[in-house]
Amino acid sequence: MKQPLHAPISTVDLVIPLFNEEDALLAFHQQLLKVIDPLPYVFTILYVNDGSTDHTAQRLAEIAASDRRVQVLELSRNFGHQAALTAGMDRSGSDYLITMDGDGQHPPEMIPEMLRLARAGYDMVLTQRVENNKGSGFKRWTSTAFYRVLNRLGDTNVLPGGADFRLLSRPVVQALQGMPEYHRFLRGMVAWVGFRSVILPFQPPERLAGSSKYSLRKMVRLSMDAIFSFSLVPLYAGLSLGALFFILAFVEAVYVLSFWVSGNTSQLAPGWSSLMFMLLIVGGLLMVLLGFIGVYIGYIFQEVKRRPVYILRLPQDTALPDHTSPQEGHDRVAE
Repeated sequence: MKQPLHAPISTVDLVIPLFNEEDALLAFHQQLLKVIDPLPYVFTILYVNDGSTDHTAQRLAEIAASDRRVQVLELSRNFGHQAALTAGMDRSGSDYLITMDGDGQHPPEMIPEMLRLARAGYDMVLTQRVENNKGSGFKRWTSTAFYRVLNRLGDTNVLPGGADFRLLSRPVVQALQGMPEYHRFLRGMVAWVGFRSVILPFQPPERLAGSSKYSLRKMVRLSMDAIFSFSLVPLYAGLSLGALFFILAFVEAVYVLSFWVSGNTSQLAPGWSSLMFMLLIVGGLLMVLLGFIGVYIGYIFQEVKRRPVYILRLPQDTALPDHTSPQEGHDRVAE
């Protein structure tokens, strides 16, 4: 049996979410082209405009008009970074998918090495930010604490310092497409699906322009999605504390009964202060536990409503690349 003279050319989708990146977009695209143009792959660049309120849409239209490899996905509003990544991932149908940010802090120069490792047999090429002194001390400390707490609470080990700059093979993408949960933490989901992976460390360069769009509120929300989506430990912790207080109550009962048995009830002083202390502790514990239960119920409520993770607002003349085959309904709404 004759072997083919040339192996088929692999296809690669680049998914790049954007939110108010008009100042950095053109420079980033030129930087990206310098890297991918010499590579022997068929690239499709999927820019996902996550409800930008500046001139990002106009810049994307200019880029798409000058480069046929560019596809623009317009979300109907700002759904968030994880939803924008999901929109591009659902649209992908290539052999490999690479997700990265469009602000220049995910260096495109790493793409050839990522593809080389993928061709070597790795299903996932993950990246890890190398700690440096460029960011604020508060952000570094909170990031370290977040991954430490998450990995202690959950059953899934999430890479500390991990970034949403990664390469995924087609089987991994299909596995993630089959996970339609509403509260999405893709770093945890990627770790959960398994597959053979390798880690590439990198030191993020300075942003090409603008400032980070991840506010403290967004980081807290992402942290809650990560912890409550991948761990039931908060509920178990509440149960454990409840059991501890039952034990303390039993010890207290034995202590009081010992005075009655020995006939020294006169030595029992009025315990208003200790009683109030116990009431406050138990009341606080109950409120915390009810709060945990309320958060989980809220997550369940949002899941059972089955609202889409994002909504696409596509121009009429936007076509899919030839190598893609989207699922039914993804032209307008994806869940």
